[in-house]
Amino acid sequence: MRVAVTGGSGKLGRSVVRRLREDGHAVTNLDRTGSRGPGFVEVELRDYGQVVDAFLGLDDRHTGFDAVVHLAAIPAPGLAPDAATFENNMLASYNVFQAARRAGIKKIVYASSETVLGLPFDVDPPYLPVDEEYPARPESTYSLVKHLEEQMAIQLTRWDPELSIVGLRFSNVMDPADYEEFRSFDADAALRKWNLWGYIDARDGALAVARALENGQPGFEAFIIANEDTVMGRSSTSLAAEVFPDVKVVKELGEHETLLSIDKARRLLGYAPEHSWRNYHSNRTTPTED
Repeated sequence: MRVAVTGGSGKLGRSVVRRLREDGHAVTNLDRTGSRGPGFVEVELRDYGQVVDAFLGLDDRHTGFDAVVHLAAIPAPGLAPDAATFENNMLASYNVFQAARRAGIKKIVYASSETVLGLPFDVDPPYLPVDEEYPARPESTYSLVKHLEEQMAIQLTRWDPELSIVGLRFSNVMDPADYEEFRSFDADAALRKWNLWGYIDARDGALAVARALENGQPGFEAFIIANEDTVMGRSSTSLAAEVFPDVKVVKELGEHETLLSIDKARRLLGYAPEHSWRNYHSNRTTPTED
């Protein structure tokens, strides 16, 4: 496919662009920063005119797209004033979704967020592992936008029954270089309680995007995307018992099983993570080959 990736210069975006190109897609990175070349177009996503123009075709670059992967955003709470986060992220997502529709693009995959699950879990989750079945619990402006983006996608796909929008609720994105810090987390279970000790290897995040492009169906679906283990050396059962003693655990947990359930993504997208920080630590001479 001809795929536009917004935010392809970011941490997750770089892995997504690389993976999609390796899979044989023609990928164009739409971003404000990046390596100038045939695969990059500088676009201000808050300007609807620029977005729709970029999607319809650009001289000497492309003649349009079959799919859009929307990753560009202020990527976390607290990096900008709340109003700036809301304006930037909400407007950019509306422009991307609407411009895609105007350009006749029927397949959109975008970065939602684990934050809609109730992070930082100062209020206990309803059960463990958490999944996509309970209502969103945004606790920050950043998360509120992610929830509103999902609601917008529901309505846009209602308007256009042929449109497919997949929201990937990514966990905390990590590269192999980040794994050095993981061993220190065991000293205090509360250090990473804020997202139930979850993470997503950027390469597995890119795999999830590829699977969503392949297997996303008309309509809107949201999926939690995490790795199949936690960031902790301790067992998941002991973590849940210590930090969330009053929360029901609804399944028998594997020793290090993620408490951010990826069962739905496995079932409907065919998502199966390929990496783990544990393999990195057991084979540190070749950390990129785990």
